[in-house]
Parts: sequence; structure tokens; C-alpha cells
Amino acid sequence: MTPIVFALPGNEALARGLAAQLSGKLGTAEIRRFPDGESYVRIATPVAGRQVLVVCTLDRPDDKFLPLTFFAATARDLGAARVGLVCPYLGYMRQDKRFRPGEGVTSRYFAASLSRAFDWLVTIDPHLHRLSSLAEIYRVPTHVAHAAPLLSAWIRANVRDPLLIGPDSESAQWVAAVADGAGAPYTVLRKKRLGDRAVRVSPLPAGDRARTPVLIDDIVSTAQTMIETVGHLRRARYKPPVCVAVHAIFADGAYESLVRAGAAQIVTCNTVPHPSNAIDVGDLLAVMIGREVRGTRARARSPAPRTRPRGRVDRTLSQ
Repeated sequence: MTPIVFALPGNEALARGLAAQLSGKLGTAEIRRFPDGESYVRIATPVAGRQVLVVCTLDRPDDKFLPLTFFAATARDLGAARVGLVCPYLGYMRQDKRFRPGEGVTSRYFAASLSRAFDWLVTIDPHLHRLSSLAEIYRVPTHVAHAAPLLSAWIRANVRDPLLIGPDSESAQWVAAVADGAGAPYTVLRKKRLGDRAVRVSPLPAGDRARTPVLIDDIVSTAQTMIETVGHLRRARYKPPVCVAVHAIFADGAYESLVRAGAAQIVTCNTVPHPSNAIDVGDLLAVMIGREVRGTRARARSPAPRTRPRGRVDRTLSQ
């Protein structure tokens, strides 16, 4: 039986594409707020006995969390067989340890809440710091796709003689993969975070100024890392850089600040809706979702022994 794909507000375009790619049905629902600010959820498409996919990218998650979990609970209450979450950007990955006494480890609390609401989760390039995989904090199967090959393909097609620049040592392996796919040299800078909105980036090493600098990052939030790097490039008389990222958070005017700093072009994936979106991740998501949906069918035909424990799965995919 084909899945039913629902979009939470703001995710309609991606949901339509996924429904078509998965030969699924696009569901209809109403999600709004009462005058007092409480959430209203109504699922108009029958879901009894069906696989339900909820598409909701989780940037700025506080406003989305209650409607999202209410939607999942409503689908279960109406008899859905399984409810999966498709969140191209997964929020609450920053605070993964207690840095100062008394702090909450919110990544674990958020993961526990989503694990209670959903049967499985699909995402792209979660911002793992001290965790080796999402399976360390999520209690449901998690499927992780990687956008590096898509970034490589875009750079190959659109940038002549690129020089890739990564923001810090944590990004070295990821930037190396993008550079390898793009057939381009790369360098990695040193970054020191001074606070939530301030960073210090090392000057760029001497390089080939005939090449076009391409700044690479997984998430652009305040854009301070890219802004400071653009300043280093201008002072070193490099060409105006192209800025490429997976997740376009762009908080508090960050996009406009990056443009003013001198970025020649800003390109992101459509994991978070933004005017800079130029790289489509629909195929990556569809492959991961297809694996989960087909896996469920296979388990239904050949049920596992009752003694087999329900394990946590963290599958990854690159295309």
C-alpha cells in the first residue's frame, strides 16, 4: 500500500515532490492556531491502516514542535499503521553535552520526544559534534543522507577553477569529500567560537588567486564564519567567493550581511526553504524513505522472531 505524505506548513513543495517520487498520495490536513495561540490539527485524508509520512524541516523548531507531535498523535489515534518523520534539517543538535553546571542536554531531550512521537526518522547531514550517529540519542530507526555529492556536482557545473575552503578542522573530512567529487583543491581554516554570534577565523593560507574561492559549510546560521572568511579573502585580493551550504538557517539578517560582506553568490540545498535554494535534495530523501517503506513491507511478509529485540538503526546514504 502506497504511503500518504503530509506537509506541515512551509513544507508543501518538498512534500509534493516526494509524493510523486514515491508514487504515494498527498494527504490533506488543516493545521492552524486558535486565537489564544493553541494549535489545531485536523487530518482530512483517511489514514487508518496506512503508512503516514510527515514532512517538516526543523529549523526554528520551538514553534513547530507542538503542532508536529500533535499531528503524529492524531494520525495514530485515527489508526495509522506507522508514522514517519521526514525532516531534511534536524534541529536541537547543538547542546549535546553539559558544558557548564546546570545546563540541559537538550539534544537528548528533543530526541526522546521525537522518538515517542514517530516510528522512524529521515534527515540530511545532522550536525553531529560529539556523537558518532543519531542512534546514540534516538530510540527509533534513523536514516541519514549526505548532500556532499550534490554540492560537488553543483560546483563542477557552475564554478570554474574552484578552490574549496572549509571553516574549521571539524569540517575537514566533509570538505575533502566535496572537493574530491568536484575535482578541486581545498584548504581548511581554524575557527575559534567566542559566543553564540561571534567567531574568529584564521587568515587564509597563500594559494592560487586565479581560482574562485568556494566557501563550504553544512549550516549557515549567523553566517559569521563565512563573513569573516570573505573579509580575509578580500584583503588577500582573491576573487569574490561563492558560498555553498547545505542548511540555510540565516538568522537575524545573516543572509543580507553575507551579501554585503562581498559574497559573489550564495547557494544552499532546499532542506530549509530560502531564496538561496539551488540544490534539490528530493532524490536523496526519496531513496531513504523508500528503504524504510519497503523494509516495513518485507517485515510484514516475513515477520522477525518474537525473541529478536528491536534495535536502533542509523543508516546513511550518499549519492
